[in-house]
Amino acid sequence: MREIDENLAAIRALYSGTFPRVALVLGSGLGPFGETIDPEAVISYADIPHFPQPTVEGHAGKLIIGSVGGTPVACLQGRMHLYEGHSPLELAIPVRTLQRLGVEVLVLTNAAGSLKSDMPPGSLMIIDDHINLSGHNPLTGPNDAEFGPRFPDMTEAYDADLRDRIRMAAKATSVTVHEGVYVQVAGPNFETPAEIRMFQVIGASAVGMSTVPEVIVARHCGVRVAAISLITNFAAGLGHTELTHEHTILEADKAYENTKALLTHFIGQLAP
Repeated sequence: MREIDENLAAIRALYSGTFPRVALVLGSGLGPFGETIDPEAVISYADIPHFPQPTVEGHAGKLIIGSVGGTPVACLQGRMHLYEGHSPLELAIPVRTLQRLGVEVLVLTNAAGSLKSDMPPGSLMIIDDHINLSGHNPLTGPNDAEFGPRFPDMTEAYDADLRDRIRMAAKATSVTVHEGVYVQVAGPNFETPAEIRMFQVIGASAVGMSTVPEVIVARHCGVRVAAISLITNFAAGLGHTELTHEHTILEADKAYENTKALLTHFIGQLAP
């Protein structure tokens, strides 16, 4: 795929070291974690020719190569979303670029709304499965067999061993974690109360507007996945707070220290 090859060339021209086998994607409100990484290189998405550019507040658009807890890591400080106008195929490009550079484990984070009364804002949720209600799939179109099969299996989309390691990290850092199913919608509007009631009926625990495309692409090309949702609000009809992006960022800031502790310890366990 020409776009991926050109991305590889651009990144390698700016970073000549051994590329990490672990990658981290920082979702809404979690951008500050990128500043805790001891960097060897910081590359703007604008310098990677075919990387989509994020347009949402809190998504800096930087590839940071460094270490977390002693583990070499490539961090995408900011992600792209369908609602920004990016095509599903464009959303596949960053993950495929990372895989070609040698990434074997992808750690995803996001901000999400809770569908459960016992999982309030400030909670952290390990994603153990997902429901794709975005209406899009990044594998639509001709299959590139160099990345993976035409019909990839999603039975184990979220790696069981990595989920165990998150639980161990939570215990070690005294951070409470929940577990559940994440449902993705396209956005950008927040959901209606009727939609939230439907999501509860079909078994979802949290709702958001990202993550699933990256999971699908990563599993298609053999990359193991772990994902954590930072709960920033009760979903529509379940709380009494107006839903805004500003509120999402504010609540993410309040829970930042727990998130930082959990991610640092968990990623530290992934050192070669």
